[in-house]
Amino acid sequence: MPENPYLNVLVTAALTVVFIIVTSYLLGALARWVMKARGASLKVQENTFAGYFFAAPWIVGFLIFVVVPLGFSLYWSFTDYRVTSRDPANWIGLENYTNLLFKDDSFRASIVNTLYLTVIGLPLQMAAALFLAVMLNQKMRGERVFRMGFYLPVILGFNTAVLLCWRLMLNTGTGIINQLIRSVSLSFPPFGYLTRGLIFIQEITTAFFLGINSGKFSLMTKVIEAGFPAANRVPLWVQSPLWTKMSVILLMVWGCGAMMLIFLAGLNNIPKELHEAAEVDGATSWQRFWRISFPLLTPYIFYNLVVGLISSLQIFEPIFVLYRDNQPIVSSAISMVYYLWQKSFSHFEIGYGSAISWVILVIILVVTVVQFKLQDRWVTYDIY
Repeated sequence: MPENPYLNVLVTAALTVVFIIVTSYLLGALARWVMKARGASLKVQENTFAGYFFAAPWIVGFLIFVVVPLGFSLYWSFTDYRVTSRDPANWIGLENYTNLLFKDDSFRASIVNTLYLTVIGLPLQMAAALFLAVMLNQKMRGERVFRMGFYLPVILGFNTAVLLCWRLMLNTGTGIINQLIRSVSLSFPPFGYLTRGLIFIQEITTAFFLGINSGKFSLMTKVIEAGFPAANRVPLWVQSPLWTKMSVILLMVWGCGAMMLIFLAGLNNIPKELHEAAEVDGATSWQRFWRISFPLLTPYIFYNLVVGLISSLQIFEPIFVLYRDNQPIVSSAISMVYYLWQKSFSHFEIGYGSAISWVILVIILVVTVVQFKLQDRWVTYDIY
C-alpha cells in the first residue's frame, strides 16, 4: 500500500467498490444457475440474477459483519482467549459459563443493577411518554413545536457530547438541576418537603438493591438511621452510589420521545366516534381515557414494552460516560453490557466477554418470548 494516507483511502475505497461489484455478480450468477438447474425460464433466470445482484451488497455485508463475527464469538465463548497473549485460544468448554453464572459476583451485581433500571426506569419512561402523547394529542396552537421539542432528545441520542452536558447539569454543587431544586424549595416550601421525601425513599430503595449485590445491608441501615434528609439536601446525582442508577433512569425518561410518537400515533388511530358517544353518555375525560383510549392503546404499549425492555437490558452509553472515570461508584451502576465491555475491551478477556454476550442474548430472547406468550392476556386487537 502507498504511504500517502489520502491515497490509501482512495485505494481502499476503490477496492471496496470492486469487491462489492464482484461479489454481487457472483451471487447473482449463483442464483441464476440454481434457477436454471430447476428448469426455470430464461426470463425468470434473468429476473433472479437482477434481484440477487442488487440485494447482494446487503447479503454479503450481513454475512461478513454479522454471521461470521457471531460464529467466532460463539467459538471464543468456549475458550480462554486473551488478545494480549500470544498464545492461541485455549478450549475450556463450559468453564466460562459456569464461572459467569455461579461464581462471578460482579456479573450478578450487573444483573441486579440492570434489573433495577428495567423494573423502575422502564415504567417511568413509558408513563412519561404516554403522558406527553396524551397532552400533545390535544389540539392547541404550537403543538408541532412541542412535538419537535419532546422528540429532540431522540435525535440527539446518547452521544458523548450530550451525556457530558448532562454530567455537568447533574453536578451536586454547580449543576443547574440542583440549583433549580434549591430555588423552588426556598420559594415554595411544600416542594422542598416533597423533594426530601423522595430523596429518602430513593436512597432506601437503592441501598436495598446495593445490599442484594454485596449481601450486606449496612448501607440501608445507615440511611434509615440518618432519618429524614435535612432542609438543604439535594440529590447527589453523580457523586453517590445511592444515586447513580437514578441518574441513568432520569436520562431514560428524558429520551422517551420515540415511545411518545408511537403512543401519539395510537391515539390518532382511535375512532373519534367512540369518544363522542361516551361523552354523550356523560363519561368524564378520565373515564374516556381509561375505558376507551387505554385498552385500544395496548398494542402500542406492547410494542414499546418489547423495544424498551430490549433497550434497557442493553443500556451502556450513559453509564460509560457518566461513571467510567469514577471507579469508587461505578460498581453501583454497572450494567450487563458495561460489564461485557469491561471484560472484553478493558481486561481483554475476549473468551469471557463472548460468554457474557451470549448469556445476555439468551436473557433477551427469553424475556421477549415470554412477553409474546403473555400478550393475549392483556393486548386488545379487536378494533384493528
